[in-house]
Amino acid sequence: MSGSLVLLHLAGAVALLLWATRMVRTGVERAYGDVLRLRLRALLRRRIVALFAGAVLAVMMQSATAVSLLIGSFAGTGIVSGTSGLVAVFGADLGSALVVRLLSLDLFVLVPVCLVAGTTMFLATLSRKWRQAGRILIGVGLLILSLRMIGEASEPLRESALLPVVIGYLAVDPASAFLLAAIVTWLFHSSVAAVLLVAALAARGIVPPELGVVLVLGANLGGSVIAALLSRAAPPASRVVPVGNLLLRGCGAVVALAAVMVIAPPIDALGSTAPAQLIHAHILFNAALAVAGLPLAGPIHALASRLVTRGRPAAGALEVPELTALSEAALDKPSQALANATREVMRVCETVEIMLKRIGELYVDADEDSMTSLAALDDRVDRSHAAIKLYLARMSAHPLSEKEALRCQELVGACVKLEQVGDIVVRNLLVHVRRKHDRGLDFTDEGWRELSSFHAAVTSNARLAFNLLVTRDAATARQIVEEKDRLRDMEKRSSSSHFARLRDGTVKSMETSAIHLDTIRDLKQINSLLASIAYPVLEEQGLLRGSRLRTG
Repeated sequence: MSGSLVLLHLAGAVALLLWATRMVRTGVERAYGDVLRLRLRALLRRRIVALFAGAVLAVMMQSATAVSLLIGSFAGTGIVSGTSGLVAVFGADLGSALVVRLLSLDLFVLVPVCLVAGTTMFLATLSRKWRQAGRILIGVGLLILSLRMIGEASEPLRESALLPVVIGYLAVDPASAFLLAAIVTWLFHSSVAAVLLVAALAARGIVPPELGVVLVLGANLGGSVIAALLSRAAPPASRVVPVGNLLLRGCGAVVALAAVMVIAPPIDALGSTAPAQLIHAHILFNAALAVAGLPLAGPIHALASRLVTRGRPAAGALEVPELTALSEAALDKPSQALANATREVMRVCETVEIMLKRIGELYVDADEDSMTSLAALDDRVDRSHAAIKLYLARMSAHPLSEKEALRCQELVGACVKLEQVGDIVVRNLLVHVRRKHDRGLDFTDEGWRELSSFHAAVTSNARLAFNLLVTRDAATARQIVEEKDRLRDMEKRSSSSHFARLRDGTVKSMETSAIHLDTIRDLKQINSLLASIAYPVLEEQGLLRGSRLRTG
């Protein structure tokens, strides 16, 4: 087989590995992302618990980078402290290393099982969670298959005349090998994929264990760079955790490289085979960083905070005005005016989504500043709502086609519903939060699981509704309305469970009964308003019945 064909096969196998890893991560995020966010807020308050929570989350998402970005956003909005967030990310690095160990096992028999089961689940149901569970299984099957493909594709490299020269050069120049591995990992955007590739090459005898350890350390440096670079456009407070992780993991990798070069420790004790030695070295390195990170999280967070805020203007030094897409010059051009109005409605959607997210966070940890900030967002929604209605009314004074008139009505209707959602969040849900906060009440574990799951479902449906305003996709519109029926069933089950706890005399249920039931009712009303955004699309496609009542 020619060298070009061998490299093409290897590149295809690596591409499949990256795609499979992404499938698993996106499946977990779409199916359980909102619930995970709500649960994590309570877990990340103590450092030891945060360490284990980060590790578990990385195993689920198969990406320490995704965890770092998620926790960084939590720390940026004040949901968790920066030090606890850093500890959670240190745990995520360890969890990512454990994923490598799990995937290095001979799991090839699971490939057909995962592919058949995952495909069946994805195609046989319209339930979003079941479809995403199917996506996860397909991703796991493809991931295991890609590892077998990497091994088979790299087999001809053992007979290459050029490869020993390259390996020989890297073996005597650890610094170059270290930097090369870091660059490759950054290009992959996955330290899991990079370490698995090195282990696969070591299993074929292509990479010696001593060089493999250097490459693994380089992969750790590259893995810590990914989140720091991906968050560079985020607010400074959200960048502190990724940058802090880069400081510890990156500096730790450099120190470990120096130790390997100076001391040349024996690695035979780490395993009987070269792949096992490399993977165990990877786990040992991240476990050492996690232990060291517990006492060092505070100083590292302080240093990272100084680095990300250096050279930036002080808070409040620059006042950024609220920009608007509602151009007066486009009023006599209906197509342009409708596009401008659509852009502005989408800005309102973004604000409402932030409000829905923050109200869930306030149920866990509320303070006066956060509640005041949330109320200010509703004021912004009200101003935008009034401006959009006036703009569309002025546009309607010009001749419109039937399609343009219908789109105008659709945008006005959507804007009215978004304004009503904002009012429910501030005038109802925020009132419940204040009552809970002022009285020092706590939900039962089961009651909070019901509320957080319901809130996560409503938030997920909100995103679908917001996307629908742009795509006007009939399948998405149908899914939104079907989810409305599913939430009705969730409400009935939640109410039944709640009353069962009341009959049992559960004290916390009795104290929070009104707040629990009112919250479910208000969230259901929000979901109904958002689901109605799908009706114009379904009506246009002839998919909407005139009445739910039987006629005979």
